[in-house]
Amino acid sequence: MKRYLIMLFLALFMVPGASAANEIYIDQVGDNLDLDIVQDGSGNQFGDSTADIDLDGDDMTFSITQTGNNNDIAAVINGNTYTGTWSFTGDYNTVDLTCDSGGVNCENITLNITTTGDTNDFTFAIGGTADSDGSTIAFTVTGDNNIIDTTVDGKSVALAVTINNSSSLATTSANGDEGVAVTIDSSGNGNTNGHSVTLSVTGGGSTYDINQSGINDNTVNATFSGDNHDVDITQSD
Repeated sequence: MKRYLIMLFLALFMVPGASAANEIYIDQVGDNLDLDIVQDGSGNQFGDSTADIDLDGDDMTFSITQTGNNNDIAAVINGNTYTGTWSFTGDYNTVDLTCDSGGVNCENITLNITTTGDTNDFTFAIGGTADSDGSTIAFTVTGDNNIIDTTVDGKSVALAVTINNSSSLATTSANGDEGVAVTIDSSGNGNTNGHSVTLSVTGGGSTYDINQSGINDNTVNATFSGDNHDVDITQSD
C-alpha cells in the first residue's frame, strides 16, 4: 500500500507587498492509494485549471482538510472504488472534482464533504457515461452563499445534503444573494435501489434545483425550515 501524508502550514506576516501560498500537484498511477492532505492558510492550491491532481488506480482513499480563505482544489480521479473525506473551514474556496472522466472508472464512490464558511463553490462530476455502479455522497454545509453543483451519471445515487444558513442575512434567492444554491443532477438507470436525494435545510433565501432520471424508483425527501426558498424538482423514467 502506498501512503502519503502531506501537512503544510502557512504563516502569513504583515509585510507590505508580500504574498505566499502552498501548492501541490500530483500525477499518480497505481492501486491501493491512501492519500491524506492537510493545508492550513490562505491562497493554497491543490491542483489548478492547467495542472490538475490526477489520481489513477483502484481501491483509493483520498482525504483532504483545508483551513483558510481563497483556497482552490482541482482534482481528477479514475479508479473503480474511491472513498473520500473532504473538510473545509473558511470563505471564498473553490473545489472542482471530476471522477471517471473517461467513462470506465469510479464504479463505487463514497464521499463525505463538510464545510463551514461563506461563499464557497463546490463542483462535482462523477460517472462520466453512466458508469458509476453506486455513489453515496453527503454534504454538510454551514454558512451563507455557498454553491453546490453535483452531476452523477450511474446506476444508483444516494445523495444527502444538510444545510444550516440560519444566520444568513439573505431574504431572497435572486442573483447571487442566496443563503445557499444547490444543483443536483442524477441520471442513469437507477437499478433496484433507484436514485435518492435527502435534503435538510435550516435557514432561508436559497435556491434548489433537483433533476433525477432513470428507469427505476427515484425519491426526494426534503425538509425546509425558513423563508423565501426557490425549489424546482424534476423526476423522469
